[in-house]
Amino acid sequence: MRFWSSSRPAASDVDEDAEEIPSQSALVPADSVAGRSLIIVIAIMTFLAALAANVAILVADASVEWRSDAAREATVQVRPVPGRNVEADVKEAAEAMRRTPGVREARVYAKSESEALLTPWLGEGLNLSELPTPRMIVLKLDAENRADLDKLRMELERAVPNAVLDDHHVFIERLGDMARAAVAIAALIFVFILAAMAVAVASATRAAVATNREIVEVLHIVGAADSFIAREFQRRFMALGFRGALLGGGGAIAFFALAQFFAQRWRATGGGDQMEAMFGDFTIGPSGFVVIFLLAGGVAALTGYLSQFIVLRHLQRLG
Repeated sequence: MRFWSSSRPAASDVDEDAEEIPSQSALVPADSVAGRSLIIVIAIMTFLAALAANVAILVADASVEWRSDAAREATVQVRPVPGRNVEADVKEAAEAMRRTPGVREARVYAKSESEALLTPWLGEGLNLSELPTPRMIVLKLDAENRADLDKLRMELERAVPNAVLDDHHVFIERLGDMARAAVAIAALIFVFILAAMAVAVASATRAAVATNREIVEVLHIVGAADSFIAREFQRRFMALGFRGALLGGGGAIAFFALAQFFAQRWRATGGGDQMEAMFGDFTIGPSGFVVIFLLAGGVAALTGYLSQFIVLRHLQRLG
């Protein structure tokens, strides 16, 4: 590249055959050790940022599915009380629920199934036949023709006074709170990662300015426009940022592809079921890819902007 000041006239004694400055000399070599190190740092930061953003999306999507599934179900507990036949009460409660608009299905749990629900708390091998174990009825609610839960409770209370309807609203609220907390934490981590990346880019830019200090100052003195010098740094650092962001984004896509593969293989295990309940099957979908590509472009733009801003400030201090 050639550097000259358009605002200064050429001297009359300048030799026309003087040696020219090489047209492609780089102020910031892209293949230097510092450049490669910055690419690695940006790639790692982009990978972590993409990971945090997509985990937040997965948890939010899973939360919507959890709450939707929970909202389509309700349970009825029929408690044994002295002087009443619990089997007759269960039958009457189930018939009352089936007659109510908005209830698609009422499935009665057998006594053994109701007792099995207590196993996680009481352990196995206990004889629960002597305990007054409540009987359970699981209701499948119609998503299109929503049942009036208040009317459902009144109908149940008239039919079986010792029956209680649970619409899972407390559980749904807790699921929502947990999902919002997880998304907020992931968003906070995402912001911290971007801040750390900005600090790394700023440090690398200052180091590049210090390394090329003599060249920058000479160009400034002979009349090269500050915007031209800053654009050279911006162009180089944006290229470094884009290369690092592509590596990090590609690594994030590969990570989720591997996670999806192993999640499908471990689906039948207890840990696999829990992971699937929390994150789904790790399929990031179109929104996840859009986030990764936008993140890569944003990282490249942020890298270029920061380098230009820092170089302009340095040149302004030179006066």
